[in-house]
Amino acid sequence: MDKIALTAGALYAIVLLRAGGTFAVGWLAGAGARRSRFRERISSAKFLRVERAIQRWGAPVVAVSFLTVGFQTAANFLAGSMRMPLPRYLPALFLGGAAWALLYATAGVGVLEVVGRLFAEQTALGASAVAVLLLAVCGAVVYRRRRTAAASSAAPVAEES
Repeated sequence: MDKIALTAGALYAIVLLRAGGTFAVGWLAGAGARRSRFRERISSAKFLRVERAIQRWGAPVVAVSFLTVGFQTAANFLAGSMRMPLPRYLPALFLGGAAWALLYATAGVGVLEVVGRLFAEQTALGASAVAVLLLAVCGAVVYRRRRTAAASSAAPVAEES
C-alpha cells in the first residue's frame, strides 16, 4: 500500500477520534453547565441566540478549523458545548478531518523522505542541520523564559500596609 495513503488513513482515524472526543467532552461540559449554578447565565436571550447561530452556521467553521493550527480543539469543543446537532457536525468532521489528514500525510511523508535522503547521502550535513535546529529551539526556549522572568520581575509589587 502507498505510504501516503496508509499515513493519511491512520491520521484520519486519529483525527476522527480526537475531534469527535473533543466534541463529546464539550457536549458533556455544556450539559453539566446547564445543570449548574451557571444555568441562569447560559439561558439568557443573547446566549441562546449565539447558541442557535453556532448550531446552524458552525459546521463550516468546524470544517475549516482543521486547516488551522490551534483552533481545531476550540472549534470542536465549542460545537459540542453549544449542542451542534450531529447531522450538521458529522459532515464537517468528516470533510475537515479528511482535509487535515491528507495535508499532514503528504507534507509529513515528503519531509521525512527529504530528511531520510539527506541523512543517507550526506550524513554530516544532515547531522549539522539537526544540531542547528535543536540549538535554535533551545535558544528560543531560553529567550522566552528569560523574557517572561524579566516581565514578571518588572511588574510592580503591591506594598503591604
